[in-house]
Amino acid sequence: MESKRQQKMASLLQQELAQVLQRDLPHLFGGGLVPSISAVSVTPDLAVARVHLSLLLGGDAAERVEAIREHTKEIRFALGKRIRKQVRVVPELTFYHDDSAAYASHMDKVLSQLDIPPAPPEEQEDKPETPRPRLFNPKDDE
Repeated sequence: MESKRQQKMASLLQQELAQVLQRDLPHLFGGGLVPSISAVSVTPDLAVARVHLSLLLGGDAAERVEAIREHTKEIRFALGKRIRKQVRVVPELTFYHDDSAAYASHMDKVLSQLDIPPAPPEEQEDKPETPRPRLFNPKDDE
């Protein structure tokens, strides 16, 4: 369970890293699609941030994550310039590939290909409804 402090820092890092990757450093991706940041988690001491990148289009995800890892110093420096008045120390950044969107797409495709027959209609029996037992006798109230 993350503390409020960790959650605030993770939210700040997610917003600012998105700005850094899209506006300040788009040249790092060679004219390709800029990855989106799906999640950021921060350690309790706020020293390390785990950044999960969603790389849906644009080639091999492992190569793209490795290219981003090579430019971690530049990304951290640009991030530090943006958040220097809000934090004391800019956390170390570790980047991971988040393939949850691709997995969800794959599962959706698998489920749509299933051939599930409709359920048979339920037969309604003509049973007389049994009366509920009374918890008290209405004659006792009089």
